[in-house]
Amino acid sequence: MRTVYVIGTCDTKGAELRYAVERVKAAGAKALLVDISTTPSASDAGITPEMVARHHPKGADAVLGLAGRGRAISAMGEALTAFLLSRDDIGAVLGLGGGGNTAMVTQAMRALAIGVPKLMVSTMASGNVGAYVGPTDITMMHSVADVAGLNAITRKVIGNAAHAAAGMALNEVPAVVENKRPVGLTMFGVTTPCITQIRALIEDICECFVFHATGTGGQCLEKLVDSGFIGAVLDITTTEVADHLFGGVLPCTEDRFGAVIRTRVPYVGSVGAVDMVNFGGRETVPSQHAARNLYVHNPQVTLVRTTPDENRAIGAWIVARLNCMEGPVRFLLPLGGVSAIDAPGKPFYDPVADQALFAAIRAGWRAADNRMLIDVDTHINDPAFAEAAVKAFRDII
Repeated sequence: MRTVYVIGTCDTKGAELRYAVERVKAAGAKALLVDISTTPSASDAGITPEMVARHHPKGADAVLGLAGRGRAISAMGEALTAFLLSRDDIGAVLGLGGGGNTAMVTQAMRALAIGVPKLMVSTMASGNVGAYVGPTDITMMHSVADVAGLNAITRKVIGNAAHAAAGMALNEVPAVVENKRPVGLTMFGVTTPCITQIRALIEDICECFVFHATGTGGQCLEKLVDSGFIGAVLDITTTEVADHLFGGVLPCTEDRFGAVIRTRVPYVGSVGAVDMVNFGGRETVPSQHAARNLYVHNPQVTLVRTTPDENRAIGAWIVARLNCMEGPVRFLLPLGGVSAIDAPGKPFYDPVADQALFAAIRAGWRAADNRMLIDVDTHINDPAFAEAAVKAFRDII
């Protein structure tokens, strides 16, 4: 039986952590208390702070007794990450705490493989949890009352979390063996027709994993590529680059395309939805964009049409990353438009801006035996484009 690792700082939350251990065991699972206190204290946990700290690359002295709470939290998070990665009996990880605990435990959780159950009971869970969850499958559970004493609320919340963690540890999800190549695809609402057509054309030989290009979506795809879970990519929707360069709310990171560069997996890409920078509700759009071509997608999402100059910058950024790829690469330019609202009669139709994008990619492209740049004289959502993308994909796999 694999073990539920119950993790937190026993110097401030000992009673709550021991209650979680008690409830895990009552549910029939094994439990191990891991103490990640950063202040000196006697610990009777199964895993003491000293035992965790020894996994830091620079040893325990680099973790315990550091001046400054922020430095200590960062160092303990690094040590906990190495500790968990060294274990081979993890059935689930359950963390409890406030800001500091949440930062340390979720840092370590993010290093674990997708599919390992991860549940964080946190005071931070009612807000923006993107920094804690990242591109992983961490479940954030709001503690409601602070994790600062056992009472009618915290007993119920912690008990429910403990029972959930025990259930996940005791009930492994059956594996379904698909004798197909796992392939990652990127999609946005405005490129959905394209991806739907591509999926229909390749599902006979591929198991398709579609990622919503919301910044985190691209990171999830690349994490799975880095881990070896996904062995080929149809990265049709690279809109996250536009948000990264021009202040949108769904940005990629500087490491976009990095997993493909590192692993050299077969890659087919395009410029889907780079005609837009994403913001929240209309009132959130920065004042300097007030006179721009805006499109209210829904009450929570407003799009700003990219200009020719912005498209040149987007094209230059993308092509610089493509030139670093040493695996098989095909990159397609949809000359008839890059999104559902970039077509004749649609609000973002702007051939001049699109041509600036295409010209920048062509100008920066470094020819190589493994890379091919392909013009497709149609719109990105037309069947002909999907067929061209699938042909390129089949050619390189």
